[in-house]
Amino acid sequence: MADTQILVLGGGPAGASVAIGLKRLGYEVTLVGEPRPFDAIEGVSDRVVEGMRHAGFERALTTLAAPSARSVTWNGETSAANTERLIVRQRFDRALVEDLRGSGVRVIQGRVTAMASQEAGFSVSVVGDDGSEHCVEAGFLVEARGRAAPASGVPRVRGAQSVSLLQHWQGAAGTPCSAVQSFADGWAWMAKREDGRRYLQLTLDVASSRLPPKQQLGQWCYERLSGLEQAQPFMEGAEPVGEVYARTSTPVLCEHSAGDNWLRVGDAAMAVDPLSGNGIFQALSSALQAPAVINTLIRHPERAALAKAFHETRIEQLFYRFARIGRDFYDQESQWPEHPFWRARRAWPDSQPLHLEVTPDRVSTGVRPVVDNGLITEARVVITPDQPLGIWHLNGLELAPLLDEVRAQSDINPTRVLIERLGEPKGVALSRWMVQQGWI
Repeated sequence: MADTQILVLGGGPAGASVAIGLKRLGYEVTLVGEPRPFDAIEGVSDRVVEGMRHAGFERALTTLAAPSARSVTWNGETSAANTERLIVRQRFDRALVEDLRGSGVRVIQGRVTAMASQEAGFSVSVVGDDGSEHCVEAGFLVEARGRAAPASGVPRVRGAQSVSLLQHWQGAAGTPCSAVQSFADGWAWMAKREDGRRYLQLTLDVASSRLPPKQQLGQWCYERLSGLEQAQPFMEGAEPVGEVYARTSTPVLCEHSAGDNWLRVGDAAMAVDPLSGNGIFQALSSALQAPAVINTLIRHPERAALAKAFHETRIEQLFYRFARIGRDFYDQESQWPEHPFWRARRAWPDSQPLHLEVTPDRVSTGVRPVVDNGLITEARVVITPDQPLGIWHLNGLELAPLLDEVRAQSDINPTRVLIERLGEPKGVALSRWMVQQGWI
């Protein structure tokens, strides 16, 4: 039996980010993480690397490969302008455990076998990787077990149902690279490690795909990959190894992701289509501000409604932003408009543009919840069609009072108002920025 203030279930980027953030705020944190059951690889951009560095993933970052070439064939056109850094998830996850322990987080590697809610919090039973049994009690619970997290009766919004079929191949060592290609019934992602390990994945529509029995999936994937130009460099001189791994990749949003003594983060709160954004980026986006939400719920229960609304609104906004990014990318593929896969995804979740037009008459100031010194509080912010949650600061300047001041002196040039308030260099720069944003 062990007691802890906060228990985090899930040892991926979202759970690790929350655990380390809570430890920095002075909490005793225990994290239970189950090793990934299959070999997987992901590609990340530089902005994801910066997010992981901010989250405290020092050792995990050392497992990243150098930037490698990424080729994309979409709508019949091929581009090789981008690069990405490949992450071998099993290696990355092991290093993430080292980061957690180095930050003072207690880590139990094992599987949750039972969980009960009680008056004082939660009681969770865990079987460790070594067969040991643990019972952990905590006053606060963070659910971060990704798509595998129990639904717990929470209603969900779902996009078109997708399944991703991952097939491992092994070939000679070579230069790491990755590729994407669309085809009539979905799209494929391929990646190659320096040691010759290859990952070839097909993402398909569940409703319209006629998949064979499990024992025939390997040959089925092989036949479809053989018809893709981008797959040839990954298949040449290589052989498939092991079984095909099938996993859901349907976009899912939990309509309730916060309670007085619990929080859902990462894919447990919202999971996006893998095409519309990087999985780790999405996980960090929904988790980095969670420690402030939890800190507020524990230390200032009188602000519970504010903190929960902040978290759930942010999760919802992120989900629909990622969904619209995916919709617009799917809409660029016009070769098979009536095929079920493309028809179901080019119009979901709605017709709202990803970026709404911002004009001065559509910009206002108002009070919204914000993160301030590790807590959720309220502040006056600038609200725009593109930023409905509000923008509080820019380079240390509170923007709402400055915009209010400019508008209060509408007969004076805004640049002059801001120069008088901030001095010439800052005033000129901020005025130019506000014009670029469509505020004035």
